[in-house]
Amino acid sequence: MKYLLIGFMGLFMACNAQEIKKVKTKKQTIHQTNKTPQKMKTIYDYTFKDINDDDFNFADLKGKKVLILNTASKCGYTPQYDALEKVYQEYKDQGLVVIGFPSDNFGGQEFDNNEEIAQFCKLNYGVTFPLMAKSDVIGKDQNEIFKFLTKKSLNGKADNEVKWNFTKFLINEDGTLEASYPSKTIPDSKEIIDWLNK
Repeated sequence: MKYLLIGFMGLFMACNAQEIKKVKTKKQTIHQTNKTPQKMKTIYDYTFKDINDDDFNFADLKGKKVLILNTASKCGYTPQYDALEKVYQEYKDQGLVVIGFPSDNFGGQEFDNNEEIAQFCKLNYGVTFPLMAKSDVIGKDQNEIFKFLTKKSLNGKADNEVKWNFTKFLINEDGTLEASYPSKTIPDSKEIIDWLNK
């Protein structure tokens, strides 16, 4: 009887050890198959053609706050160019860069070519901040910058929707997305000014 009891105990311990070994092996397998998370992009990973067809390298903006928006010349929100230029002039020495992305995605409200757009902005609103080449900010031909701004998988912050012209995106000094605001949020709104003064 004594030997029988010792035999059962030995068998129990062997089974238990086998079970522990199985669990460890399973955990190790799971650990080994986990993929390393992909590094999130920043705005500095991109280059874009400006309105004069020159390369605009966003990496040159390191350490600056950037306000990016999609613009249009014949929109009810077009007068915001005036406030954008004023905010740019007031804060550019503190490191602000405003960047406009002319687009014809909403209501056919942009000129056909870059030259007309540049001339309109300069003559009517005295725009001196950078304007990019006309491009799509939504849809299948959405430009790479707006893909970054609207897709959480790229910006690491949020999925954002561009519903109309003059949708605004705030980029921090490290190239990361801070927030986005709809067309009706004016460039000198409390939210944007508070961010600039942070």
